[in-house]
Amino acid sequence: MIGYFSYFNVVKGRDIINDSRNPRMSLYENQVLRGSILDKDGNVLAKSRENEDGTQTREYPYEQLYAHVVGYADKGKSGLESAQNFQLQTSDVPLQTKLLNELRGRKSEGNNITTTLDTNIQQAAYDALGSNRGAAVVIEPSTGKILAMVSKPSYNPNTIVEDWESLNQNTEGILVNRATQGQYAPGSTFKVLTTLAYMRQNPDYKNYTYRCTGEITAGKNEIHCYGNEVHGTVDLAESLAYSCNTSFSNIGLSLDVDEFRKTAEDLLFDTELPCPLIYNESKFNLKKDDGDAAIAMTAFGQGKLQVSPYYMAMLTSSIANNGILMKPYLVDQITSAQGETVEKYVPESYKELMTSEEAAQLTEYMEGVVEYGTARSLHSLGVSIAGKTGTSEYSDDKEKTHSWFIGFSNVENPDVALAVVIENSDSTGDVATDIAEEIFKAYYAK
Repeated sequence: MIGYFSYFNVVKGRDIINDSRNPRMSLYENQVLRGSILDKDGNVLAKSRENEDGTQTREYPYEQLYAHVVGYADKGKSGLESAQNFQLQTSDVPLQTKLLNELRGRKSEGNNITTTLDTNIQQAAYDALGSNRGAAVVIEPSTGKILAMVSKPSYNPNTIVEDWESLNQNTEGILVNRATQGQYAPGSTFKVLTTLAYMRQNPDYKNYTYRCTGEITAGKNEIHCYGNEVHGTVDLAESLAYSCNTSFSNIGLSLDVDEFRKTAEDLLFDTELPCPLIYNESKFNLKKDDGDAAIAMTAFGQGKLQVSPYYMAMLTSSIANNGILMKPYLVDQITSAQGETVEKYVPESYKELMTSEEAAQLTEYMEGVVEYGTARSLHSLGVSIAGKTGTSEYSDDKEKTHSWFIGFSNVENPDVALAVVIENSDSTGDVATDIAEEIFKAYYAK
């Protein structure tokens, strides 16, 4: 019994108190002026103002820019407002200050949250996405710091109360954080994982060749390369660089499905993810008896696969970091209203997703995508880029597609890894590679 209570207080206590349904939090709100949320440079992302009647008004100076990642604190809570609710409603000012505030009928100031978010990169991603629906996530591979997280369409958290009814009636899922909760077929970005699965099952993978005629039959399905392009004879590197669907269908049909699934699970499919916000898991959804068509389509990123941009950014980050996934995090430190450090977060290794040799080989192949493949537009950035483009179908109409890009910069000593998705890119004409380019430019313009 003593052990259970110790576990409850130390491990689970904060989560229980942090639950928005816990009436204890309402008591805290009567005693504490909710702390501020800041970006990595100290810019205020959220702050509270105490009104004459003792109530609080939450203000968001950047309005729509940080809506999904910072969240809102009225009509329930979301984003960091929810995840860090306990700390924001906890005041670690000196006891004498608390007593003096009580005597004066004033609230004590809550703790402040300094995030890892970089407003320059956040703004660049937000602007680049424009009026598109989609998301972008930027991570520092060597530490796991999340530098930017954008979801569109966005909303103004300053007017969440007034807009609540219309936001909930919105058919575009405007309140959903597409970065962590969005579920998309990854399209050709998944070919990176299929390449790894093939490497693991075929030690002589460097000798792989396939003659692409632009189409291949799998079961009763006829699969085509994008735009019906014919790539001719390709090796494994060229298959990835040119994003050859027929070659990857051929690769998929040669794989042991159970081992294929094992590789996906090694890379955190169908399992909990290290994520500081509410998220959806990535789904592999392929069984041995699903048939050749399903296997082939899964191999090039279609089928029943489901991923979030956050997951794809994590996967890319692990490749950039020699196969080691650093635990992604959004909070750098927690300080009292008087600036004293309450808690400091440091980089933490989460899991080795692949060996350093495997990561190096995938990096080489992804560099080819930028040097002579489908992301050649990034080759002139002035910094080395390893990446993968993707186009994923989302309806029976094969002309309707989402656009993807994953990649990382400064290949020898990676600076940032990112994932971008644009929904319905067929109707906008925009591609995720262009958005990634703007994000890379913003990072190196600092």
